[in-house]
Amino acid sequence: MLIRTKSVHTGVNIDTTFNSVITPIYSTSTFFFDAIGKHKGYDYTRSGNPTRAALEANIAALEGGVNCSATATGMAAITAVLFFLKPGDHIITGDDIYGGTYRLFNAVLKPMGFDFSFVNMRDLKKVKDSVTSKTKMIWIETPSNPLLNIVDIEAVVAIARKKKILTVADNTFLSPYFQKPLDLGVDMVVHSTTKYLNGHSDVVGGAVVYANNDLKERGRYLVNALGVSQSPYDAWLVLRGIKTLGPRMEAHQNNAMAVARFLEGHKNVRKVYYPGLKSHPQPDLVRKQMTGFGGMLAFELDTGKVLLNTFFKKLKYFALAESLGGVESLIETPWYMSHASMGPTALKASGITRETVRVSLGIEGAEDLIADLDQALKG
Repeated sequence: MLIRTKSVHTGVNIDTTFNSVITPIYSTSTFFFDAIGKHKGYDYTRSGNPTRAALEANIAALEGGVNCSATATGMAAITAVLFFLKPGDHIITGDDIYGGTYRLFNAVLKPMGFDFSFVNMRDLKKVKDSVTSKTKMIWIETPSNPLLNIVDIEAVVAIARKKKILTVADNTFLSPYFQKPLDLGVDMVVHSTTKYLNGHSDVVGGAVVYANNDLKERGRYLVNALGVSQSPYDAWLVLRGIKTLGPRMEAHQNNAMAVARFLEGHKNVRKVYYPGLKSHPQPDLVRKQMTGFGGMLAFELDTGKVLLNTFFKKLKYFALAESLGGVESLIETPWYMSHASMGPTALKASGITRETVRVSLGIEGAEDLIADLDQALKG
């Protein structure tokens, strides 16, 4: 079954009472038992809910996993996965990951005794050399946020498997429409479903997708025990949005390619980061593990010619806002916004500058978006 068909048809037809075409919202905190120890599959919504189960089945099918846990936020999904480990365990991850992930790792889990190595994961030797006897997980974010660096998933998995190390991939930027890390050997995939899977900027959520049943059992136990499962209404919103994932991702990508090419040729732009451009330094790897380039790009503004605030204020169709993946175009400055919690030293190490601009392309007309950027870039 094609992914566009899966996104529409997986997780529906659960209402056998009234045959509702759309999955109902089971807005209940608890379910009654027929007798002690006998119920119809659900006892308490934190542990399980039919609406959330429909979404979980959908996302698992899209990613090719055995099961999925839908969580309250993307950070909740990441937190649940890290609880597979214990203080004293070592985790390898990229030095250019999402700021919120970095904050959780460095400012919350590290003081609790978890050990992290933030390395350039494009350099496989650095990944391999970072492995110790205490390494229990390698965290992959590809393409990276915000500079769109690509990590060789299969190569990292090969390093991990030799030492029986868990691998986890954050697939938020591309979605399963353009990349399927489980097919490349990863153990778990995480998402901020707030972004492309929902696609309408009207809900926050996350997901963990499992490659096998052992991981599923532990993961679902942790999500329940930690109390980070998603509410039925929020799950319903994501399930509604995910049905249009295919056409949305195509539109996002088309706009991103058009805008990236425009920016690359503009005199007031120093550099553009987008996997679909010929100038991207990893074209072979892009072709190897991705079926598309996605709707995200970043660029370096020449602030000697155009002030950052002036540029942002002149834009009409790009909202200055964090987050990404919605039908509307968003723009932001990672140094001061999405990645600010990393601090100057880590930001510089990641390659992010004060002039870095991150763009989430919506599904508007490309001509309108380019015209808007053009007038704003004049300063």
